[in-house]
Amino acid sequence: MSTDKKHENYGAENIEVLEGLEAVRKRPGMYIGATNKKGLHHLVWEIVDNSIDEALAGYASKIDVIINKDNSITVKDDGRGIPTGIHKKTKVSALETIMTVLHAGGKFGGGGYKVSGGLHGVGASVVNALSEKMTVEVHRDGEVFAQEYHKGIPVAPVALTGTTTKTGTNITFKPDKEIFLETLEYDYEILKTRLKELAYLNKGINIFLTDDRFDNISDEFKFSGGIKDYVIELNKGKTTITNEVFVCEDESNNIVVDIAFQYNDSYHSNILSYVNNIKTMEGGTHEEGFKTTLTRTINSYAKKNNMLKEESLLGEDAREGILAIISIKHPEPQFEGQTKTKLGNSDARQAVIVVLGKMLERYLLENPKEARAIVEKGLLASRARQAAKKAREATRKKTVFESTSLPGKLSDCASKDPEVCEIYIVEGESAGGSAKQGRDRHHQAILPLRGKILNVERASQDKIVANAEIAAMASAFGVGLGSDFNYSKLRYNKIIIMTDADVDGAHIRTLLLTFLYRFMKPLIENGNIYIAQPPLFKLSFGKKIEYVYTEEQKKDMILTFPNPEKVNTQRYKGLGEMNPEQLWETTMDPEVRSLIKINLEDAILADQIFETLMGDDTMPRKQFIQKNAMYANVDI
Repeated sequence: MSTDKKHENYGAENIEVLEGLEAVRKRPGMYIGATNKKGLHHLVWEIVDNSIDEALAGYASKIDVIINKDNSITVKDDGRGIPTGIHKKTKVSALETIMTVLHAGGKFGGGGYKVSGGLHGVGASVVNALSEKMTVEVHRDGEVFAQEYHKGIPVAPVALTGTTTKTGTNITFKPDKEIFLETLEYDYEILKTRLKELAYLNKGINIFLTDDRFDNISDEFKFSGGIKDYVIELNKGKTTITNEVFVCEDESNNIVVDIAFQYNDSYHSNILSYVNNIKTMEGGTHEEGFKTTLTRTINSYAKKNNMLKEESLLGEDAREGILAIISIKHPEPQFEGQTKTKLGNSDARQAVIVVLGKMLERYLLENPKEARAIVEKGLLASRARQAAKKAREATRKKTVFESTSLPGKLSDCASKDPEVCEIYIVEGESAGGSAKQGRDRHHQAILPLRGKILNVERASQDKIVANAEIAAMASAFGVGLGSDFNYSKLRYNKIIIMTDADVDGAHIRTLLLTFLYRFMKPLIENGNIYIAQPPLFKLSFGKKIEYVYTEEQKKDMILTFPNPEKVNTQRYKGLGEMNPEQLWETTMDPEVRSLIKINLEDAILADQIFETLMGDDTMPRKQFIQKNAMYANVDI
């Protein structure tokens, strides 16, 4: 890449200043969401996003991310290098301006970047403000420039430190312990997941991740197929019904549209959408354009080829079993809300319709075997949907889903205020009996389930709505099921899954979570689903009694007894072994209990985990359980 091309329309004059940095350290949550583990990792995304923007602009091909021994982070790229000339407004180096002034960056001036992700220019300065120490080294115009900052304040002016034949920017930052009180330790797996995703979304770019805290821990990501490779990866372990991954990439009205999809034999759709590498968890106009065009084009093809008569496939029919990635690059994306989870640009919808419409129509015509498989999948989905509707209607006649007729096995609470009410989903009648006697009847309801519920990952809609245990939950929660789901009718603010602390209990939890994820997802998205944490052991000696939840806790707790070698250890094989008082004081008392709050921050990872745990391939499930059995995010 020539030096002339590298600096075209990108110099100090492109850096536009909007406001200062004063509020960042005072209210960091406004800029990075939170100062917990999520916020800590968000710092990395902001710096990496700047390097990715260089790649999007065509100037960078390699990014290195390093977790240093002291838990600081280094991000290197081979882009143009941050401009170092004197900025005409701030009268200091453009580098210093970018690193110390909020909303100062090449993303505002109109000449730095065509498209960009990140926080629209606040990224580098916010990370700097929230770092105990940051150093920046720029390779540009044959020279090396450097500057160091402490808590966002420059230690000295930008200095010329040497000569170079390279171009690019190296940034090292150490998060400030005064800001990040919960943790300062970076999680390699979290970084790995996002960097791999970025490599898929930016075809051909090399991203390296290294953990210098440990020996021989590193990964390299480069995908020449881009999101096509992403679809292939996400479909691993699933039976595909189309041989090839459909791919289309083109530009319409200055918006680049990149789409890839493939159908599998599952009963669910999985559509992941991005704008300028930002994951749009709530979809938006680009997703709407995709869904509309997919349904219309498939119906048109099916009717022209006499596969459909008068009826048409609904959108949910056409999408059943699809795994799709939609990635667009937009020069001026508009997101609804501050969280950037839903795209609002109407021109994005039209761009997707134009690009996908002509290419999908041609694909179906040129690949009749694939087209027939897609249409037949939709027809099966349509029949199952109609059968499920009939099953719901029949069930409704029996008043199972009516809120006035609750399941007979439900022991409801006295309060009718959803905000204070909670329901325990309990495995088995024995545990259910203990829970009913030990609960606080004012606000705690108990619903015992008989055995393992249906694996909804491998069942059609009609079988799901006809399942007695699923119907009981839908009725007890008050929200209904399928097209009848209504979040506003939720009867309990907390839905708590309480199963035995063994393999069978874990399996039942997984089945329940799979059902909730697929058919009552708003309950997870709104933070209504919890996992109870029953103890594994009861330790006693004399009048001292302690309950512990892991083998490690048991070892540590025994040492706190006056006569450790004489401590009586009881291992609970199931909830039914505890009397009502023990169950209350260990697992149900809000004052002392530990609950795991289920959160779907990453829908991609969630889908992969559910497919791993509930799919047909047993080996990935075994490997996952062995690796993750001891990990949990406990919310006390």
